[in-house]
Amino acid sequence: MERGTDKQSSVLASLDWWTIGIYLALLIFGWVSVCGASYTYGDTEIFSLGARSGMQIVWIGTSICLGFILLMLDDRFYDTFAYVIYAIFLLLLFATIFNPHEIKGSRSWLVLGPLRLQPAEFAKFATGLAIAKLMSTYGFNIHRWKHFAAACGVVMLPMLFIVAQKETGSALVYLAFFLMFYREGMPGSILFTGVAMIIYFVTGIKYEQVLLWDTPTSIGKFIVLLLVQIFSTAMVYVYCDDKKRALRLAALSIGITLIFLLFSEYVIPFDIMWVQLSIAVALIIYFIYQGISSRLTSYFYIALFTISSIAFFYSADYVLNEVMEPHQRVRINVLLGLEEDLTGAGYNVHQSEIAIGSGGLKGKGFLNGTQTKLKFVPEQDTDFIFCTVGEEEGFIGSATVLLLFLALILRLIKLAERQPFTFGRVYGYCVLSIFLFHVFINVGMVLGLTPVIGIPLPFFSYGGSSLWGFTLLLFIFLRIDASRGMIRR
Repeated sequence: MERGTDKQSSVLASLDWWTIGIYLALLIFGWVSVCGASYTYGDTEIFSLGARSGMQIVWIGTSICLGFILLMLDDRFYDTFAYVIYAIFLLLLFATIFNPHEIKGSRSWLVLGPLRLQPAEFAKFATGLAIAKLMSTYGFNIHRWKHFAAACGVVMLPMLFIVAQKETGSALVYLAFFLMFYREGMPGSILFTGVAMIIYFVTGIKYEQVLLWDTPTSIGKFIVLLLVQIFSTAMVYVYCDDKKRALRLAALSIGITLIFLLFSEYVIPFDIMWVQLSIAVALIIYFIYQGISSRLTSYFYIALFTISSIAFFYSADYVLNEVMEPHQRVRINVLLGLEEDLTGAGYNVHQSEIAIGSGGLKGKGFLNGTQTKLKFVPEQDTDFIFCTVGEEEGFIGSATVLLLFLALILRLIKLAERQPFTFGRVYGYCVLSIFLFHVFINVGMVLGLTPVIGIPLPFFSYGGSSLWGFTLLLFIFLRIDASRGMIRR
């Protein structure tokens, strides 16, 4: 294979400088935020290596150098050695499980003298490369279950190792790869099933102890089982293209439920849940029968969805109370409003909300934040750094940061869509999905909208591992994109 003679100039000319500009702007905003979050009144050594703001300059400088090195490598290097890189980081993740150094209850850090590295942050780009390599293989078809299962295995394996390190938050980030799977043709029903499970969990747990009218029926269970009926019958319309049958099934199942609800309210009080379960079982039997008689596999999938929905709902309570760690359980209860622990699990979120709210429209100004300077917000220069943006820069500064992230996301979509090869497109959407997940969850948890799972805000949170990890993700893709127009023969 031959390439153009002036490769370096071609790469520089083909680079997406808009994305690099956004990257540099985020780094600057990030350093200002770290400086504000770590600053102590009277401190004049913000550039000292003994200060976190000074060390962040080192991480930023090394990240820029790392990005330059990545751009100078041949883009085929990432394709050729994708599996090798993935295997190396799997070994690192596995070795970290047995790491004797435990930091904040997690064994996810490798301590090498004064240097601490978190392999989970680097494994993201390695996993993205491995998936891109697999999905660009000749004959790969995501609609074939064996191929899809293999791709899921590439994602799940590092997740299991990270969970074993007691780092659940970092493991959940890998679920972002399913957004890429959806772009590449994964059935929408799988994504819908994931959303439905979240709805079941939140609704069922939040309203489990609330009774419906004067009946002994739990509102949480009633709503979830009613949603199972609605979702299952709606899927008949969507995936079996049978509107009349779907409407008849929905009307029949909901009608029977309402009749027994009125009977329980005005005649003999009883738990309507048993009627709803009976309806669900009847629907499952009907779907299986229709699948056999019409030979439409969609009916079998709908039956499987109904069974899975009921099984998930009844196992959610067990997982919450028996499987999850106490601190994780308390965080979920606080998020759902079941507990108000302003001095414990809800303290971080409560203080960050105060900090953001106190910033107002224009903020208190650089290094003038009171909540952050007085250290009211724990982890304010790492996981909760966005509250510093809100307090010191106000609504205008927060909106500017979010618009920069939006510009980065939109730019990554454009870059991914213009890739001429599957490898580049898939990896681009891997990068996009991870950034989107991090920004959405991190900002959401600071505002009290999502659970506190302890993941960094890209280019803002203090630390070298996350900054290097995000730089690796982005600049490998920029290097692949820069070679999109090169002729190979």
